[in-house]
Amino acid sequence: MPGTHSSLSDDQIAGAISPFGVRLSPGQTAQVREYVKLLLKWNQSINLTTVLDPVEIVARHFGESMFAGCLIPVENCRLADLGSGAGFPGLALKIAQPTLEVRLIESSKKKCAFLSEIVRSLELEHVEVLPLRFSEIRPSFPFAELVTARALGGFSEFLHWAKGVLTQRGHSVLWIGGEDAAQVSSMPGWTWQAAVKIPDSQRRFVLIGRPQLGVKA
Repeated sequence: MPGTHSSLSDDQIAGAISPFGVRLSPGQTAQVREYVKLLLKWNQSINLTTVLDPVEIVARHFGESMFAGCLIPVENCRLADLGSGAGFPGLALKIAQPTLEVRLIESSKKKCAFLSEIVRSLELEHVEVLPLRFSEIRPSFPFAELVTARALGGFSEFLHWAKGVLTQRGHSVLWIGGEDAAQVSSMPGWTWQAAVKIPDSQRRFVLIGRPQLGVKA
């Protein structure tokens, strides 16, 4: 499989990340390199990504995920990542901001096994992998300052759930297409910032919003 045995250089990783306004330490760069290696290895057995070029993986998956940290403070936040898949954006944001406390919510047990392997191999602390659908989680109190989702449909269900788990000053962060961004921005019960185009992309945006107090989603 192309790229499976390729080793990314520090310069390749820095170059792929730089358009997104992200700079990584040597330790973070090493984590990204190991992550890509494991992702391509596991991808031979389970469907984690259709992107196979290691440099493109860094840009598309890590860069686009970490870009959100340039738009909203994520330090010392509790983050719930819905439909984590291969770990984006949740684990990419965790690498970029180690103070994050992350819950990865993923219904596929095979993908959860991969996520757990990444957490172990990269020695990431304060990361919990939950092999559940988000609708199965019914917390009795708000537990997250950030709820994230990338390539997720069913926005009404997502927003209803997110509103119940976000703290008073919490935000939802969506990686989303332009038409979907317009649709979501018009839904009641939320206040949305203007969608921000992801660097090097024509059709993908980051959309950030927060619940309106006292208004049902």
